[in-house]
Amino acid sequence: MTVKSTVSFTDRHHDFAHKKVAEGFFASVSSVVAAGIERIMQDEVEREVALEAMKNSIKTRMETPRKEWIEMNTSDDLFDNARARLDSMRS
Repeated sequence: MTVKSTVSFTDRHHDFAHKKVAEGFFASVSSVVAAGIERIMQDEVEREVALEAMKNSIKTRMETPRKEWIEMNTSDDLFDNARARLDSMRS
């Protein structure tokens, strides 16, 4: 289904859209606009997936028992304690 809408562009956007049509990348200015909207929709889905993954990671970390936390001593190299802990877990 196709719906007609009236949109306003800045000169910059208008020139860019017409240039892409003239270069043969798109069949029409409407196609340029549709591609832009599709990209925004894709970005939104990807952002939601990333946020859900971060949420799950944070939840998992929060559910980790305190005894399994890696203690860090700020006077040392922050990674020395983590490396030692990982090495002890491998043994």
